[in-house]
Amino acid sequence: MQQFVTYIIWGLIAGAASGFLGIGGGIILVPVFALVFGLSQHQAQGTTLALMIPPIGLLAALKYYFEGNVNLKIAAFVCIGFFFGGYIGAALVSRVPDMILRRVFGVVMLLVSLRLIFSR
Repeated sequence: MQQFVTYIIWGLIAGAASGFLGIGGGIILVPVFALVFGLSQHQAQGTTLALMIPPIGLLAALKYYFEGNVNLKIAAFVCIGFFFGGYIGAALVSRVPDMILRRVFGVVMLLVSLRLIFSR
């Protein structure tokens, strides 16, 4: 039971960050799944993708929409690309060794964070 509560707490943290910052749960949950819960990098990324399908986007997106902060034209077209791109990425990732994937993920997060910290 305690494990389920821990999962829910991490879901609340990631969901709140997603709704607040628009960063997506992956930035928080992939490292948590890999480093805290001991999943492989592939499992961490796959689990994150699976959990984000129904809950994260719907209520947060509705809130943003009703506040006038959603560009539906951009969202619709990016969604199409994201839909197929997600499948392509998932198909390609199985060929990448876990440690390399973990390092690539870390480098991407590092580069994004440095860009956010040092850009105007």
